[in-house]
Formats: sequence, structure tokens, C-alpha cells
Amino acid sequence: MTAMRAGTNVTVTITNYDGGIATTPQRVVTPSNVEDLQAAMRDTTRYPSPLRPMGSFHSLTPCPASTGTVVRMERMNRVLRIDAESMTVTAEAGLQIGQLAAVLRKEGLQMLLNIEIGNATLGSLACCHSKDAMDGVEHGQVSSYVTRIKWVDPSGELQEASEDQDPDLLYLVRSSYGLSGVCYEVTLRVKPVEIIKFDYEVHDSRKLTQRHVDEVAGRNEAMVCWTIGRTTVVQTRNHAERLQRAWLARLRRLAWTRVGAFVGRNIRRHTPAGVVRNVIETAWLGCQKLIYRSLSAIDGFSLYGPDKIMNYRDTPPSARYAFTFWAFPFDQWVENLRAYLEFSEDHFRRYGFRCNMPLGSYFIKKDASSVLSYTHDGDVLSLDPIHAYRAEDQEEWHRFLREFNAWAHARGGIPLINQSPFVDHEQVVAAYGARWQRFSDWVATVDPDRRMQNGFFSGLLIDR
Repeated sequence: MTAMRAGTNVTVTITNYDGGIATTPQRVVTPSNVEDLQAAMRDTTRYPSPLRPMGSFHSLTPCPASTGTVVRMERMNRVLRIDAESMTVTAEAGLQIGQLAAVLRKEGLQMLLNIEIGNATLGSLACCHSKDAMDGVEHGQVSSYVTRIKWVDPSGELQEASEDQDPDLLYLVRSSYGLSGVCYEVTLRVKPVEIIKFDYEVHDSRKLTQRHVDEVAGRNEAMVCWTIGRTTVVQTRNHAERLQRAWLARLRRLAWTRVGAFVGRNIRRHTPAGVVRNVIETAWLGCQKLIYRSLSAIDGFSLYGPDKIMNYRDTPPSARYAFTFWAFPFDQWVENLRAYLEFSEDHFRRYGFRCNMPLGSYFIKKDASSVLSYTHDGDVLSLDPIHAYRAEDQEEWHRFLREFNAWAHARGGIPLINQSPFVDHEQVVAAYGARWQRFSDWVATVDPDRRMQNGFFSGLLIDR
């Protein structure tokens, strides 16, 4: 057995991507192989509970946080095989999705869902909530394309589930959040590389109708909406035969990984709260509207599917942003959008705080591939406030998130366990209903000693 790297008793603090969550485990383990992982799982003295797996920690909630042991999977990052006959790829769980895309590209292949957060790990995406509306032709969740998962259970034994042999178990594991053990190997479907085209429509949010949104979703492969103030941009995605203005894909990547959040943060850094800041922020948001109007005027652009992936791993802290995600029934979206605009504007009047980046809205199609699928009962179109905050306005952002959670919960929204900060037990139970009870019962069965259960999940799960 190869010696694994294990944490010492020296205090190590790990922060998530946006810096909003910090965890200080007693041990940090980076296994090199399955045997290392089994040894850590079994040795509860050296590696105290709770034991939580961690990918790139891009989560906005404390899913992987632990006061006991954190298992970081970055050393298990190999592509094990590409099967051109079955059109699948098998890789270790610590591999980042952007790295996998690069390997597949050399073979003329791509994932069916090229999720935009390229530093997310395969293991995380296989068993946690994810979303992508610009590649979600069939499904908008990476786990729905997973055909087999292998993991080490809380007792250190090897387990696996697959579509052809254990579909009912795979249904549970696809949204297990590491509560049944640590995922170490994933197989998912792939396809030949394709060209896709992005198009843009710009609307006055007050005049946008649900009927029009229905029509756009119906005649296009995928759709996402961006709302800036009272302007809503409807972005669509479709298959294309050739590249057009593909260089714009690089500018798009630069805008999201370097420029947008950087400008938003520095406006807040260099201008005092009040009229001056509001004027400058309004002007910056107006520039973003102009960019979308320009993209609409030139008939959008096209790119290779994998080129939509963005690697946030090297994004400096000064250019990072945070967000939240709540899913809402698709056919009620325009009504909910208008209600959100009233909510956010009222919040701004009361507290002087508003988000400095566009509101995202992801169209994700009905998908019952996993027990905690947020589209289990129908199509959704989300509301995702996005904000680039600094230490000076972190508490204002957190207050906004808590109030937004209460607002979204009251309107029947569904939160994501890893992407909806400050979500609580009542909100999760209401959103997932009987499926949350089934999931809680299953977790209690596969991990009766709560080896994998941190305080965050203990507060959300339903006790027997």
C-alpha cells in the first residue's frame, strides 16, 4: 500500500472557493489509492469522525466541512479508460471536470453535460447537486449521466452501483453527498465533440410573458436567463454546423473568471456606501446590459461544447463571486421573477444592499434520475442571485441570503444542498417532502454510527 499523506495535529483551516466558509479538521487525508481510503475509513482513532470527502470545495454550504477528518481526493485523478464502443469514460473521483474534458477532447469526445465550473471534481458531481442550463439538452445534472459509481462505505468496505445492475441503489447514490461513504471511481456517458451556438434576446422584464418564455424553451435545446435591474436577457443554446465568432468564447470566460466580479468588488472597495456607489454600480450594470444587447445585435456566437467550461481554480480572490440557487416550477417563473424584483428592490430600500452581478435563471428539464433531483416533479427555471462581495459587505450579503431563503421557501422553491447558503431543516423538508424522508432513512441504514455525518447534515436530516 502506498503511503498516504495524512494531516498532523497542527491546525489547518480550509476555506471554500468564495471564502465564506472555513473548516478546521483535526486531520486532512489525501489518499493515493483505494487501499489508502479504506485504511482511513476504518481507523476511527487516527481519523476521527465525522469523515467528510472534499473535492475543490466550490460548495457554498458546509457540505464537506468537518471537525474530525477531511478526505481530499486530488491525488486520485487518473482517467482509467475511455470506451468508444459504449461511449463512456471511467475516471477517479478526484479528477476535475475541466481536466477530464481536455483528455476527452484529444479523442474527439466530450461529456454530455459540460458543466461550467471546470474545477469541480468528478466525484462531487457524481453524487451532489449540480446544474447547467447551456448544455442541458436532456438533463441539467451531471449525476444523471453517471452509469456507475464505486465507493468505500463507512465500514471501509468496497461498494458499487450501476444502471444495469443496481438502478435503485444508483438512484440513491447519485445524490448521496458522501453520506454513504467516499466515492473513488465514476463512469459516465460521452459523445463526439460538437459545435453549439449561443443566441441572445433582450427584454423589458415588465413586458416579458410566461407564454414567450414557454415558446423559447420549446423551440431551443437549452435556455438560461440573465436579469439585470429590470432587463432580462434570454440566452439560448442549439447545435451548430460551423464556428462563428468563436473568439467571443474566450472573452466570455474572461468576463466570468476575471473581470465581472473584480469590477464589482472594487467599486465597493473604492466608493463609500450611498449615492456615489449606487450611481457607479448602476453604470456598471448598464455596461453589462450593453454587452448583451451587442451580442443580440450580432446574432450571438458559436463554440465547441467543451469550450464553455471555465476553470475557476486560478481565479484570484479579488475576482471571485458567490451565489445561491433555488428552483421554481417552470410555468410560474415570470410571476416569480417579478415578485423577486419587488423583493430585491424592497430589500435595497430597507438596507441599501443589492447584488452587483446579474440574476441567473437556469432552465433544467424534468429528471427523476436521483432521489434528490430538484427537477424530480417537473421542469424548473431557477432564481440565482449572484454577488461579488468583500469583507466589508459580507454580513449584508448573508442577511440578503437569509431573507431570500425565507422568501423562496414561502413561494415553494427548492434549494440545492450544496449551493443554497443558510438553508435550514424546515426548508429542505418542505422542498423534498417524502423523498427527503426516504433519503434520511437510507442514510441511517448505511451509516448507523454517523461516521460520515457532520453538523450541517445532522441539522438537515430527519432522525428516525
